[in-house]
Amino acid sequence: MTQPVNHLAIIMDGNGRWAAARGMPRTYGHKAGVEALRRTVKSVPKFGIKHLTLYAFSSENWSRPADEIKDLLSLLKLYIRRDLAELAANGVRVRIIGRREGLRPDILALIESAEEKTAHNTELNLNIAFNYGGRDEIVRAMQTVIDDPSGPVAKGERVTEQHISAALDTVASPDPDLILRTSGEVRLSNFLLWQVAYAEMVFLDCMWPDFDEHHLAEAIEIFTRRDRRFGGVEAVKGAAQ
Repeated sequence: MTQPVNHLAIIMDGNGRWAAARGMPRTYGHKAGVEALRRTVKSVPKFGIKHLTLYAFSSENWSRPADEIKDLLSLLKLYIRRDLAELAANGVRVRIIGRREGLRPDILALIESAEEKTAHNTELNLNIAFNYGGRDEIVRAMQTVIDDPSGPVAKGERVTEQHISAALDTVASPDPDLILRTSGEVRLSNFLLWQVAYAEMVFLDCMWPDFDEHHLAEAIEIFTRRDRRFGGVEAVKGAAQ
């Protein structure tokens, strides 16, 4: 029987196409996407979800036009500055996952401030994937394991899945139960590659700026109809237990 969604991870896709369909620049879509993000963070606790990971900016997104990158960074800063007090008051713990080396000092300071001010909250763990790539995360985790003076490599022991999982950016959250992507695209785009081993995946046709609580309920309903076997076999009705 499928268990409730404890950890939901979302690839927020479709901002640009949503804007283009309205004859507007991509920035218009990104702004609308931030509003969808705000709605989602407020909605997920109603469904019993305790961990939410949002794919906000990939390590590959730096190849986009400079003006678009500037706008995306400005929106991230605006969201954190505008909503941080409310997030903290509502018990949301904010963590930014991804590579931090090379980030602008103002962005890095904002990230560290958001994490520090919400570190003791427990109602919802909000992971925002920024400058994030799944392969890069695995490489960094492996390097952490290798460099650990008290770790398995230093002791001449075998490296296990547990060692790697403990070194990932998402160590404070369990692996996702459900990966959701909007816009109709059907791929992971280098998102949580290690963690999604047994996650269920739902792909919705709606563009991210249109995503609301009804779409969230639809995705969870699809999830509840899945048979999660984690490599086992489906139980046969009437068979001896």
